[in-house]
Amino acid sequence: MRPAHALIDLSALRHNYHLARSLTGCRALAVVKANAYGHGALECAAALADDVDGFAVSAIEEALVLREAGHRQPIVLLEGWFEAAELELICRHELWPVVHHHGQLADLEQADLRQPLHVWLKLDSGMHRTGFSAGEYPAIWRRLQGNSKVASLTKITHFSRADEPETGRTEQQMETFLQATDGLQGPASLSNSAGVLAWPGAHGDWVRPGIMLYGSSPFGFEQPQATQLRPVMQLDSRVIAVHQIAAGEPIGYGSRFVTQRPSRIGVVAMGYADGYPRHAPDGTPVLVDGQRTCISGRVSMDMLTIDLTDLPASGLGSPVRLWGEGLDAGEVASHAGTISYQLFCNLNRVPRHYRD
Repeated sequence: MRPAHALIDLSALRHNYHLARSLTGCRALAVVKANAYGHGALECAAALADDVDGFAVSAIEEALVLREAGHRQPIVLLEGWFEAAELELICRHELWPVVHHHGQLADLEQADLRQPLHVWLKLDSGMHRTGFSAGEYPAIWRRLQGNSKVASLTKITHFSRADEPETGRTEQQMETFLQATDGLQGPASLSNSAGVLAWPGAHGDWVRPGIMLYGSSPFGFEQPQATQLRPVMQLDSRVIAVHQIAAGEPIGYGSRFVTQRPSRIGVVAMGYADGYPRHAPDGTPVLVDGQRTCISGRVSMDMLTIDLTDLPASGLGSPVRLWGEGLDAGEVASHAGTISYQLFCNLNRVPRHYRD
């Protein structure tokens, strides 16, 4: 079989979850949306099931997969519902929806529910994506607090630049949150991964670790707490061909890379159909037999080419690590002009193997 595969370390996943809880002292929702950021939602949920305080997903279809697998922990729907008809399923499966716009508010108030819901009411504290404005939030909170269809209310907001501590934006959002929720009794949830790691004053009662669960730092610089994370995914393959190429020869589609010296070029079973970024430039690092080298030539659908000239002991069959232990996915993402979130979520076709 084709040698490309992803190895998922479930013990590292648990380590990162417990790190989130130990840094905050709060209850932590494990964010497993988008198939657990490409790591496998069911496998990751099962690995966390004995310890997790709850899960967070983007929408009801992701939640139902977890419920059907037997997970009874709280599951927060981060985008709430999209059609009023979903409220019946939300009640039946005891899901906790985020309410973030007036249409959802009207749906809830008009619904005939079998039981009251645990509602997370979203405040737009400055990201300007979803949530009620600071001016209207207190009145909506009190309106829902007096509604028999609501079992409990949790305050929630989301930071837009918590991974950029020097901008001042997170302090502004925290101040907006505190002012808008002043006097509103109930639990609060503010922090994503960057908030968990870098903003101890913003932890509230529930935190929502996402990318940090999977061992990748949300920061573009070395951050002390983030250095404690363990990578969960290793994306590996092998060299499937080696060619000796003269100086001045083009490699791959578009002749983007031209050899500057006589070169040994290795071909790796990994391409954009697997989820590796097509736009990764020459010089993007890879590990071959544990040693660093780089991409030389445009990534194609099923293959990419690497420079083996300075690795004379490596060749046909040598193991290649695209990211993981020894090669941070964030570094690869930076070369490719993207973020590790996208690398993980785009992973396709390659089989996932799990170890614990």
